Amino acid sequence: MRENLASVSSQNMAFTDCMKPTDLSTEKKGIKRKNWRNRIGFLLKTKSSQSILHLMRNRPYRPTADDVNQWAQSLDTLLSHKYGKAAFCIFLKSEFCEENIEFWTACEDFRNHTSHKELVSKANSIYEEFIKSEAPKEINLDFHTKNAITQSLHEPTATSFLAAQRKVYSLMENNSYPRFIHSDLYKELCKAARAEGKHIKS
Repeated sequence: MRENLASVSSQNMAFTDCMKPTDLSTEKKGIKRKNWRNRIGFLLKTKSSQSILHLMRNRPYRPTADDVNQWAQSLDTLLSHKYGKAAFCIFLKSEFCEENIEFWTACEDFRNHTSHKELVSKANSIYEEFIKSEAPKEINLDFHTKNAITQSLHEPTATSFLAAQRKVYSLMENNSYPRFIHSDLYKELCKAARAEGKHIKS
């Protein structure tokens, strides 16, 4: 029982680190992020599902029970939903592998750049943060994929990181995603969404 509470606690604490401060609605404007952590910690002393539901109720948009259920259909469906992606981020933080989703997101953003100057700048930033040996958030890639990225840094294109992104996506799809769907966090989110739906109907 204590292990489950500790797991849910770490997952919910990760929520405040994963989401931007502006994404969290507060009862009083200007409340600091650390105070939110204290409030979440207090909520966890009651029931974990209540703390998650509290967060869901205070967001401008709340996922419905159908939304949360659809996250179990595929990783693509999960990542296409803002709240689903945030929940997956929480889970990856709890497993200490959030660099995978952060790299995937950076690659998505990279493909939206059009000017050569922006591509070069962003490519080098991604390389420094995720690709090079002993990078702060180094991802697990084979030598050939890493080398191809290194060779393209001076003349990057929108597809420079595509092979690496696909490898990381496959890794998440086959490993982290199934664990997320069977995790206590996902079960709690399903319960919270169903409870919120009943509350709205009543």
